[in-house]
Amino acid sequence: MSVELWGAEPPRDCPLCPRLVAYRQANAAQHPDWWNGPAPSFGDPAARLLVAGLAPGRTGANRTGRPFTGDHAGWMLYDTLAKTGFANDRFDARTDDGLELTDCMITNAVRCAPPGNKPETSEENTCRQFLTKRLEDLPNLKVIVTLGDVSRRNVLKALGLKASAGLPGHGTEFHAGPYVILNSYHCSRLNTNTGRLTAEMFEAVFRRARALLDA
Repeated sequence: MSVELWGAEPPRDCPLCPRLVAYRQANAAQHPDWWNGPAPSFGDPAARLLVAGLAPGRTGANRTGRPFTGDHAGWMLYDTLAKTGFANDRFDARTDDGLELTDCMITNAVRCAPPGNKPETSEENTCRQFLTKRLEDLPNLKVIVTLGDVSRRNVLKALGLKASAGLPGHGTEFHAGPYVILNSYHCSRLNTNTGRLTAEMFEAVFRRARALLDA
């Protein structure tokens, strides 16, 4: 079935990636109370800022059904969004916490949790149709923050550009079509625990996004 029929969000039982479907079903057998499906985008449909992650974590969005909710990465992301005026500071790692985003939406390049947190290239390619449609369906979009190099490459490809069209690395900034791309290291536990990404480094990216939108 084509994305034209589904829109920007895959159905809960999306069948497109056999390995991810099998992993989803294995998780559902062990934890039938979890979400265990593609994690839908979350946020403001009038957003000028899009935050693009890589894929749901097994015990994060795969469990809760909301991006960056239920695992370590969400605490840093939503705290930073609140500090920079894109969220209402109600994040408590639960979908009933009252969290709301303003002028911001969060999505993932791959919508289903992959084994080992590593999607295969074929899965990125298959799921990219939803990222492309997500970008098209944000009429006010101006700035995209990509979390990690895989996200950066997928966003560029979703825009019809080469993956090499924008420089990798934390803090890089470049234009891609009508948008400004700001790239950050991913706010994973590994990156924050090792000091590769600090709260100050991460916040600086979103303060730059705020400055671009307020200019």
